[in-house]
Amino acid sequence: MAHRTILTERQRATLFGLPTDEASLLRHYTLADDDLEYIQTRRRAHNRFGFALQLCALRFPGRLLTPGEVIPEEISQFLAAQLNLKPYDLMEYAAREETRHEHLAALRSIYGYKMFSGRAARELKVWLAGEAEVAHSNEDLVKRFIKVCRHTQIILPSMTTVERLCADALVAAERRIETRIVERLTNVMKEQLDALLTENVEGRVSRFIWLRQFEVGKNSADINRLLDRLEFLQGVELPLDVVSSVPPHQITRLRRQGERYFTDGLRDISSDRRLAILAVCVLEWRAAIADAVVETHDRIVGKTWRDAARVCDSQIKDAKASLRETMRSFEELGAALLEAKEENAPLDPAVATACGWHNLKGLVAMAAQLNKTISAEPLAYVIHGYHRFRRYAPRMLRALDIKAASVVEPLMAAASIIQENRVIEERPITFLRRSSKWLRHLKTAAPDTHRLWEVAVMSHLRDAFRSGDIWLAHSRRYGDLKQALVSIESAKASSRLTVPFDPEEWLNDRKIRMADGLKRLAIAAKTGAIPGGNIENGILKLDRLSADVPTEADELVLDLYRRLPDVRITDMLLEVDKATGFTDAFTHLRTGAPCKDRIGLLNVLLAEGLNLGLSKMAEATNTHDYFQLSRLSRWHIESDAINRALAMVIKAQSALPMARYWGAGTTASSDGQFFPTTRQGEAMNLINAKYGNEPGLKAYTHVSNQFGPFATQNIPATVSEAPFILDGLLMNETGRNIKEQYADTGGFTDHVFAVTSLLGYRFIPRIRDLPSKRLYVFDPTGVPKELKGLIGGKVREGTIEVNWPDILRSAATMEAGVMPPSKLLRKFAAHPRQHDLAIALREVGRVERTLFIIEWVLDTSMQRRAQIGLNKGESHHALKNALRIGRQGEIRDRTTEGQHYRMAGLNLLAAIIIYWNTDQLGKAVAQRKRRGLDCSPELLAHISPLGWAHILITGEYRWPKR
Repeated sequence: MAHRTILTERQRATLFGLPTDEASLLRHYTLADDDLEYIQTRRRAHNRFGFALQLCALRFPGRLLTPGEVIPEEISQFLAAQLNLKPYDLMEYAAREETRHEHLAALRSIYGYKMFSGRAARELKVWLAGEAEVAHSNEDLVKRFIKVCRHTQIILPSMTTVERLCADALVAAERRIETRIVERLTNVMKEQLDALLTENVEGRVSRFIWLRQFEVGKNSADINRLLDRLEFLQGVELPLDVVSSVPPHQITRLRRQGERYFTDGLRDISSDRRLAILAVCVLEWRAAIADAVVETHDRIVGKTWRDAARVCDSQIKDAKASLRETMRSFEELGAALLEAKEENAPLDPAVATACGWHNLKGLVAMAAQLNKTISAEPLAYVIHGYHRFRRYAPRMLRALDIKAASVVEPLMAAASIIQENRVIEERPITFLRRSSKWLRHLKTAAPDTHRLWEVAVMSHLRDAFRSGDIWLAHSRRYGDLKQALVSIESAKASSRLTVPFDPEEWLNDRKIRMADGLKRLAIAAKTGAIPGGNIENGILKLDRLSADVPTEADELVLDLYRRLPDVRITDMLLEVDKATGFTDAFTHLRTGAPCKDRIGLLNVLLAEGLNLGLSKMAEATNTHDYFQLSRLSRWHIESDAINRALAMVIKAQSALPMARYWGAGTTASSDGQFFPTTRQGEAMNLINAKYGNEPGLKAYTHVSNQFGPFATQNIPATVSEAPFILDGLLMNETGRNIKEQYADTGGFTDHVFAVTSLLGYRFIPRIRDLPSKRLYVFDPTGVPKELKGLIGGKVREGTIEVNWPDILRSAATMEAGVMPPSKLLRKFAAHPRQHDLAIALREVGRVERTLFIIEWVLDTSMQRRAQIGLNKGESHHALKNALRIGRQGEIRDRTTEGQHYRMAGLNLLAAIIIYWNTDQLGKAVAQRKRRGLDCSPELLAHISPLGWAHILITGEYRWPKR
């Protein structure tokens, strides 16, 4: 098979190079007593040194030393110190080639090392073939190969041999997987799949391209377009077991390839690979489109309620003039009646004088109408959305493979009536709770009862999907929640759970802590010792925290940034890539090979980060045209690659000396930033009145105390930020190292308090209306009298005890990455019946929130830490606003995927600037120190690497000649 380049130079150096850092030297190159005994048998110093060096190289990285190889000075000094030799004693080693071979033979005899040949090599090749299917990347497979060689004491062959073996294994694994899928296809299935490439839709695009052009929509027309695709895919007779036994990441790889190929390109590849890609795409898109249908229905229900609320508000606003006039008339009538009563005069003349009996009848009718209008709820107007649902509801219910829990069987029975378009006189309402407002409105909406009933069914279906009471048989977003939770055994094996498995033990601990906290708070309230606040008549009052920044810090910031060199954004990208190698993360989507066109790749990343787009970047750069950039973007840019590159930059930035002045990287803050978007396109861009009347999305970003933006995700502008806090902490390595997490008011819910505590995070939100929040205690009768007015209720201990195993399972499921934590938290928050597990988590959260509030009130240092952390996060907004120079700062991508790449690219570019600034600020600090200027750590802690005035961001983007 043809040789592939599967590793970058940096990866080769990491995997095969001799270690130089202190930790690796201590771990791998520390000689044991028996090692020293064998070494001392060599007579000459240089032979003892060489023998020890060969032994260490065989242990790590597990290879032979090559002739003429330069040994790092760190290794020479480390071994010389253990052997009581001088580093230069090594220089005479292996003047005779035979000496090296004799030492190798002795090492093999003493320690049992084997060459990569014969039976050992054949067995490793067989093992490698199996591992190639489960390895997630080229580098991953090479690492596995090196690890097993070290474990079995097989000496690694040359670097090129290892790469060739792994490349061949990867190619063979691809072909086996493709053949395995194709062998399960019947001739009819193959014909249906190939027809996707030959059949055109409306004479414009192939059926294949048409199928993959789907996005979550916003109206009935959008959902019907999704249903067109879903029904077509359901007509392709392709069972799910076609991809059984294929590793999930391999399925994802094939799907991503299908989403990158054009029709002609797909036609030109081998039949097995083509059919495998088509089969995987059909199955994956079938599930993804079904999810998009449910999500679009969710948005239509939300829009119906927003429109109803708007109509309700408009009706009230329009009625104000009539209300004032009616009230004035009744005021005049009342005054006339009172005057007549006081004078003992007849009432009839008074009524006739004020308004007349005929007009009074009209006034009473008007008052009744106005009362009805003003007291109306949005529910009275949701019936206006009936026609939206009627356009797609029966079709949607027929197309979706909906499964349901027993508790919602009445709802599913009602949905089946809509699905079958049955006309019945009495429509069932048993799916409604007795306290539901729907019941009252259904009884009063006599002429349109059936319409309001259908709207009620479709609204309750939305709620049931959100809560998990109903689910889709094969779905990632709307799958069966019970099947997703890990077992209690897995929960107990989780290393992150920091709570006891006995609920009594947890409750006793929290009771002791709460009693102590309440006592301290009561004493502080009584003695007036609450920092910056007090409790009067059961009301908590807190003053705003004052700033605590030395005046010298501002002067230091200006001086340091004056010392920073001016730099072009292109030169900065090259420098940071040379230092961190972040472009190594962008491997080819099909082969996994590193990108050879580094300048082109940086152009693409810059186009994403600056919001220019590829066409504008092609005009502004001096190296690539649009089609070259488009090809690189299509085959090298995807979410996982951007995340890997970001992790590399963040890790390198945190290791810079300057970053240590800002913290240890164990605390973080998270906040959402609003970005305006276009109203056009397939991606649904929602309007949040908080940000004006224009549509947009939010990028929710986690920032460490070292200023590194280590996680970002796009979320709709209208949703709560709270469920997404744990996504950033649990779905990347940097987040897992965080100990203390800060958030603004939008990130606060009792469920988040509960889960962060269970997983060992200290959650510190800045709650805007903190004095209005109530405390929940185990024994309200035992609360000190000074705090009685702050108590909101009693903790339900029994609910926590009964549901404790499921509480642990939920937290362990989030930690294991089985599903994004935000998905699980949103289901808990959305459940209309508030099942026991959601209530139990809320009770745990109430306990943790109460303990937090007590500490917050008494501890100004906690308040200040949170303020500093949140300020760092908010400071990122200014940098990102300065970077998105293209298209007047508006995100105009038509698809959700395009918007995601734009936000992720912006975050990566910000991280690159932060790395460069951190490095240059460190050099500027060194200059000041050499001149004897003040550079105390207390002042440096107030420096920020978020400046950009010295960076040339706009203009032409010129790169060195390739």
